[in-house]
Amino acid sequence: MKELTSGSPWKLILSFTMPLLVGNFFQQMYSFTDMLVVGQTLGKDALAAVGSTGSLMFLMIGVSMGLTSGFTIITAQRFGAKDYVGVRRSFAASVCLAGVATIILTTIGLLFLRPIFLLMQTPSAIIDMAQAFFQFIIIGFFASMTFNLLSNILRAIGDSRTPLFFLIISTIINVVLELFFILILKLGVAGAGLATLLAQAIASLLCLFYIYRKIPILQIHFADFKKINKKDLMQHIHSGVPMAFQASIIAIGSVILQSALNSLGTDVVAAQASSSRIDQFAILPMMSFGITMATFTAQNWGAKKYQRIIQGVRQGLMLSIAFSIVAGAIEIGFGNNLIKLFVSAKEVRVIALAQTYFNINGSMYWILSILFILRYTLQGLGKAVVPTIAGIVELFMRSAAAIILTLFFGFIGAAWAGPLAWSGAVVILLPSYFIAYKELKRM
Repeated sequence: MKELTSGSPWKLILSFTMPLLVGNFFQQMYSFTDMLVVGQTLGKDALAAVGSTGSLMFLMIGVSMGLTSGFTIITAQRFGAKDYVGVRRSFAASVCLAGVATIILTTIGLLFLRPIFLLMQTPSAIIDMAQAFFQFIIIGFFASMTFNLLSNILRAIGDSRTPLFFLIISTIINVVLELFFILILKLGVAGAGLATLLAQAIASLLCLFYIYRKIPILQIHFADFKKINKKDLMQHIHSGVPMAFQASIIAIGSVILQSALNSLGTDVVAAQASSSRIDQFAILPMMSFGITMATFTAQNWGAKKYQRIIQGVRQGLMLSIAFSIVAGAIEIGFGNNLIKLFVSAKEVRVIALAQTYFNINGSMYWILSILFILRYTLQGLGKAVVPTIAGIVELFMRSAAAIILTLFFGFIGAAWAGPLAWSGAVVILLPSYFIAYKELKRM
């Protein structure tokens, strides 16, 4: 456990973010290895099939991460206030709400998977493979939700290192199982989905075992569930649902974008699929700093250290922007080589399209870094309304770019969807943060 309420803010933010960054890296390795193994062993069509599910995968992971991150902001606030009974009650409430959300989302996913692929205009040549892969992801959603909840609970009390170790183990298991299922058992893309399900389930079990052996403060019992009241549930819903909604808004925009690109052919789908995977790795530093700021802000809010929050935001912004510039430079400079991990060097058009995507997005990452810091800071302060509005604006701008710019400019228009969406969200978030800043100064 680590309290973020004392010591140098930037050092604490950096030390907390690094394990989180590596952990998020390995979380992304699930989809990355799916693409890598499938692309190198089963060919371009299979790569496009798995890639066409990327936005839906992002939706499911985003909802589970957003929902559980929101729940555990309450946990972090109580931990900062040294209300350890409240910490356990918060954990119990989060378990109940996460369980209900898992049942609802899994049922919807299984019932409407095929219609969703048809609505997204998934090419007929790859739709069956896409469905075979993604049905295992939906079935295994309980494992994703469980691991994200347990990981975020540990982060709420200052432990960002332990979830990292379990992610590394499960990622290695995922790669081994994928190679076994695809190369030995000849299960095709379905084998990649099954491997991901099993690897995430193992990570969840490891995390659960660790909590019940090493973290007494999180060892909840039936009595803790009995203490949950309506106020507890509503407080967690008020914190968790907006964050899940924001994540789903971004993902829905990605689904709309994917639908527009599906109509442009397999080369474009393959370019988008592979470049977006690299992009997801590149944005990890900014996202990780943002998640850190939610915990940092929540703990210091609970401890009533308001000036420290202001100091932390300022230093967090400087760190995040610096990392965003480095990430953008690497993506632009080495994009061609990175894409060749997924496709043959002979796929010249796919590689050229991907580099265009890198040039546009990589040069705009500094805007995204500001977005993450402001959004998660406001969430840590318990201000969920404005970040939700910013998410809606982000959805609108991303969707407009997908529908309008793609129609007139093709893939280049689609590549601008992200930067335009980030800019719109920042315009909404900045005034809200300045108001919060003045409140913190007065307090």
